[in-house]
Amino acid sequence: MAPNVPSVRLNNGLQMPLLGLGTYMATEEDGIAAVKTAIDEGYRHIDTAYFYQNESQVGQAVHAKIAEGVIKREDVFVVTKVWNTYHAPEHVEQACQRSLDNLGLDYIDLYLVHWPMGWKFSGWNPDDLLPMNANGKSIDSDVDYLDTWKAMEKLLKTGKVKSIGVSNFNSEQLTRLLANCEVKPVTNQVECNPGINQRKLIEFCRKHDIVITAYSPLGRPNMDDPVVGTEGIPKHALDDPRVLAIAKKYGKSAGQVVLRYLVELGTVPIPKSSRLERIRQNIDIFDFKLTEEDIKVMDGFNTGGRTVPFTFSSEHKYFPFNLEY
Repeated sequence: MAPNVPSVRLNNGLQMPLLGLGTYMATEEDGIAAVKTAIDEGYRHIDTAYFYQNESQVGQAVHAKIAEGVIKREDVFVVTKVWNTYHAPEHVEQACQRSLDNLGLDYIDLYLVHWPMGWKFSGWNPDDLLPMNANGKSIDSDVDYLDTWKAMEKLLKTGKVKSIGVSNFNSEQLTRLLANCEVKPVTNQVECNPGINQRKLIEFCRKHDIVITAYSPLGRPNMDDPVVGTEGIPKHALDDPRVLAIAKKYGKSAGQVVLRYLVELGTVPIPKSSRLERIRQNIDIFDFKLTEEDIKVMDGFNTGGRTVPFTFSSEHKYFPFNLEY
């Protein structure tokens, strides 16, 4: 029997499942199979993005499970994101419609601004999503993320999206956004794992009733990722004897301990996997709790080191990682 995943109430009154499936680099048949398996195992929160180029696979899997009677559309919480090259207000609604068309859905449950940095718009060709100069740096636009956000707010009125949020925003960017918005973001999706536990950002967001969604909760899903590189990747906690000892105590895996830790910090983890055993393990974390001593051990891994540093865009005026949080 699939575990019953609790939900968190968002600041607009809607509910988001407290754990989801990440899908970065889950493409083609593997992507479809992973999402189908996840839905069968009880996942009701699926995270994708236009940049991942797998929205159509996510949509196919969701529709297949609706057709089988496993779920209804309203049972599954689908998240996708507007990419950096589409930050200009005149592009936001078209980007959203393209994601809807890819997914084959009438609405998106949660639509995020993927990064605060806007990049040069080079058309709608999927090959033009990473505009780079001769020095391997992003070709930036001067679009203000506040203007992007205003276009996101307008999307709510169309019914194409139910909730809007941000991703990879730091506390100063959120403060500026909150001072200038009509609709508060419901979530900020950021890298969060034992190596960068985001306690300060979590507390900041909690004060403003913004939920933290934790991507890369178990560390880098693929060390061969061609986009973000592997320089300076911190050692993750999964193989550490201290974490393995905690796992043994509860009859759980190290990954389950890490995910439980992130839930107890107040985040919504979205682990990515395409393996049945791992998909099944990752959701089975709601039948135990860590002690204060366990949490102290897990806190000890925090170095602030990122597995997704995105340094090729570090010269952008809205690059978010120049602050501690």
